[in-house]
Amino acid sequence: MTGSQKVSVEPGPPNNIKWLQSNNSVKSRFYDFTKKSGNRQNYTEAIMTDSYYKPADLSKFAEISDGAPELAAKFFDYYGAVFGEGALSEREKALIALAVAHAVQCPYCIDAYTQACLEKGSNKEEMTEAVHVSCAIRGGASLVHGIQMKNIAEKMSF
Repeated sequence: MTGSQKVSVEPGPPNNIKWLQSNNSVKSRFYDFTKKSGNRQNYTEAIMTDSYYKPADLSKFAEISDGAPELAAKFFDYYGAVFGEGALSEREKALIALAVAHAVQCPYCIDAYTQACLEKGSNKEEMTEAVHVSCAIRGGASLVHGIQMKNIAEKMSF
């Protein structure tokens, strides 16, 4: 299948058909999975487990120190201090970290801070609200940058 061929896909995951049509790698995996399983509903699960991000790799994070142990020690000391009790509770810091993890789109961070939030007593509603705060800030930042576009457009308009 080439990128120029039109694809007819029924509603359902993934919802953005134009994106699917333009993404040959995902499109190929989608059709291979659908053909093998006959199940479109598990597409998202299948595609997410077939990625560069392996959940088991999160437990290997400390191995990053192998190449530069002094720098890693300084980072991990700082990291530990940041997430300790302070003016904000560890629970509050975990919620902030979860929101930031979504903003920077780090699957390892999302995994780690989802677990941390639950361990520190947050519930799904609080965690979901934190993710929405992240979404609102990121979306707002994108929109406010539209002012830059308007400024440039005004300067270039004679």
